[in-house]
Amino acid sequence: MKKLLLTLSVFFAFNAFAQHNPKTLISEDELPTIVERIIERRDSVINGDYKIRKIKSHFNLEFASSANAYFSGDNFEEMSFKMNRVRLEIYGRLTDHLSYHFRQSFNSYNNIHTVENLPASIEYANLKWRFNDRFDLVVGKQFLAVGGYEGYVNGLLVREFSEFNNNFAIFQTGVKGAVYLTPDQHLYFQVVNQKTGLEEYDFAPSKFPLLATACWMGWFADGAVNLQYSASAGQLAKGKNIYYLMCGNIYEKGPILAYLDVLYQRSGLDNQHRISSLSSIPSVAQNVQYLTVIANLDYRFHPKWNGYIKGAYETAGVYEANGLYAKGRMMTAWNAQACLEWFPFEEEKGFKVFAHYVYKGFELTDSAKALGGTKPHTQRISLGIQYIIPVL
Repeated sequence: MKKLLLTLSVFFAFNAFAQHNPKTLISEDELPTIVERIIERRDSVINGDYKIRKIKSHFNLEFASSANAYFSGDNFEEMSFKMNRVRLEIYGRLTDHLSYHFRQSFNSYNNIHTVENLPASIEYANLKWRFNDRFDLVVGKQFLAVGGYEGYVNGLLVREFSEFNNNFAIFQTGVKGAVYLTPDQHLYFQVVNQKTGLEEYDFAPSKFPLLATACWMGWFADGAVNLQYSASAGQLAKGKNIYYLMCGNIYEKGPILAYLDVLYQRSGLDNQHRISSLSSIPSVAQNVQYLTVIANLDYRFHPKWNGYIKGAYETAGVYEANGLYAKGRMMTAWNAQACLEWFPFEEEKGFKVFAHYVYKGFELTDSAKALGGTKPHTQRISLGIQYIIPVL
């Protein structure tokens, strides 16, 4: 009863339900929580040793901050401090069949979307109903069931997203069904809202502004290899459709984590705004396509040290001329990263110090330059800390 009252009080305090994300950063078995450390609640004594109780709910705070030096082209721009991420997360289970997950980011804008009646800063707010070992259903705000490592894991593990994922609305409200064919073969079917961010422009609205996704995930080689492939289709406005093909190829074993993501979008309207932003005249590009390839290698060469290198190659173009926008490629982008991470405290696995370098290069075609587009190369050097705090 005490456990149930604790769970319900947390739920009503934040007024949200959500699902358990399979890639959480801190599990109940890794670290004692702050509450357990302070009050040391115990449910049994075995051979004179106390055993800390198991709990069904978890309450984490995610914190990341850094000092950053910014460069544009060959020029030093500024040195400043930044709160990269501050997020509150609650997840757990109410019964063997019902679980929830709530997460709010304090770095996101907070306007209320009229359709969802929910601020964009709330990333998760839903309930998961597990019917049996073969099927479950998630209802509420959730991440899109698309392929690719960067779309699947917690953003703190990604560190710096590609241009594609930086402009991709990964959290939407809807419903998702999961079918577990085997422990290593999963199918997901999802329908969510598809917001355009183009409401101020004169496009006939769609009566079904939704995005439907089918995703397959498989694990091979004793779980070391994970493949994630998805296809999505939806409508942004009347007669303006959008399609995604995404795949993730992940290898994770021992000290090595490597992944290769391939992301493709083809849409009647430029909901990413990356091509539209090249024009000096306010307008929305139509008939656009984006392609991104991301390669990453993490190597935990010491229990207290991790290093990684990462690269992304991206293209943006127009597949059918419209208005100001000529047919053909508009932009090519490169993203190169290198990072060294130090985990100074063995008992605090969620704390680390990092040094991070990011380079972003852009090459515009003549068609993009004719629109008045400019896109300088940028660099950033960061030194910071990250702490995932298990409160409960």
